[in-house]
Amino acid sequence: MILGKLWRTLRAQINKLANYFWTSDPIAQMQYEYDSAVAQLKEGREGLEQYRALVERVSRQVANDKAHVSNLEGKVKAYLQAGDRDTAAKFAFELQKAKQQLSENEGQLAMYEEAYTNNLDKIKHASSRLGQVREKIQKYDAEIKMSKAEAEMAKLASSFKFDVTTDFGEIETVIQEKIGLNRAKARVAADLSGEGIADIKREQAMEKVMADQALREFEVQMGLVTPATVGVKEEVKALGPASKSRRASKENA
Repeated sequence: MILGKLWRTLRAQINKLANYFWTSDPIAQMQYEYDSAVAQLKEGREGLEQYRALVERVSRQVANDKAHVSNLEGKVKAYLQAGDRDTAAKFAFELQKAKQQLSENEGQLAMYEEAYTNNLDKIKHASSRLGQVREKIQKYDAEIKMSKAEAEMAKLASSFKFDVTTDFGEIETVIQEKIGLNRAKARVAADLSGEGIADIKREQAMEKVMADQALREFEVQMGLVTPATVGVKEEVKALGPASKSRRASKENA
């Protein structure tokens, strides 16, 4: 009983392994079955060729028998016409046996011809079916490859969905966060760089006023201008020569 259980368990595991290999690559399995069928068909064709040789041999035997019967019939007729009944009887008996052999060989030839024709039709039909199987194998192989490609494309398409639940979506979220952080740093730097600008501008304006005042003092010290004209010098310069001439005429009047 124990050995029986072990044997059944072993058979189950072997069957499981066989089913795995059977379904792992069905195209290869179909190709194997096709190759086996082609090999069997080749053997059947060789057997049919040998069988046809037998049919041809029996056919030649029938032809020889017919010639022999015809020859014996001629001899019987000739001896009868010659009045030699004993010799005619001898050939008549031989003719009877020849006709019997001819009848047997003709029956055998008809049987062989029928069997050959049937086997020939079977092989032709098997060849046609094998051609269809070959086309199916090519078709299924192409369809399996195409379906695998479609499955990979579908998987790839799903991985590129902009969804935070996918790995790609999580990576995109991290990238966006880094971009936002960098932009925030740039904004903070820009905001910090604006501090003290007003003070700097006021300081620059004050320095300009002090520079102008220092220049006027220098001009007074050098006698280039008088203190009374310091305030209008720039106005005169801005008015130009024509305006200065008219102003002088008014003062003279």
